[in-house]
Amino acid sequence: MKLVDEILEMYRGKLRGTQEDLDIIAFTILEQLNRDELLSMVKDMSEDELAYFIRLYIVESLKGKLDQSENASEENENLYH
Repeated sequence: MKLVDEILEMYRGKLRGTQEDLDIIAFTILEQLNRDELLSMVKDMSEDELAYFIRLYIVESLKGKLDQSENASEENENLYH
């Protein structure tokens, strides 16, 4: 994806590759883009990139929901014990 290549080039030698670094970069970039710009990026993706993008979204969303569910279950257990 062109955006990822540009980011890597911009931060070459400065990234440690930690999750925190990557999250900060992603959030900073997303703050600067509006809906139309985001949709334009999606439209420019190849079919493989789009499939990967959607797969990643699904996996991360499922992880988040499972974590929420686990945390809620643990909190409920703690209330009753």
